[in-house]
Amino acid sequence: MKLAAFSILVPDYDTGLSFFCGTLGFELCEDIDQGRKRWITVRAPGSDTQIVLARADTPAQKAALGQQAGGRVWLFLETDDFARDYARLTQAGIDFEEEPRDEPYGRVAVFRDPFGNRWDLIRRTPARAGG
Repeated sequence: MKLAAFSILVPDYDTGLSFFCGTLGFELCEDIDQGRKRWITVRAPGSDTQIVLARADTPAQKAALGQQAGGRVWLFLETDDFARDYARLTQAGIDFEEEPRDEPYGRVAVFRDPFGNRWDLIRRTPARAGG
């Protein structure tokens, strides 16, 4: 088995697409009109896992926008060049909550998407031999 996709609530489809495909530079995989709703999937370049953009329709869904993880970081955007992508995202309007920091697992900085979800931009430390 593998994780093929997961959904994330967005206020509307076009706003979600603008953030994921515009600001983050993700690839659009599918955008299928189903009448009342659309089936939209995106993915980070080089990734197999897709994100389903789910429009928040009900009051409960709208209240959950940006709170799908209860305020915790739950999305991890891995990079092979932290400085490059930190600069690119900052230039694209991403407001990081903190300055980049070094942790035993890698270099990281937290940001929020326009919907309130917390993300880590992370450059992982290569695994240590034997560990």
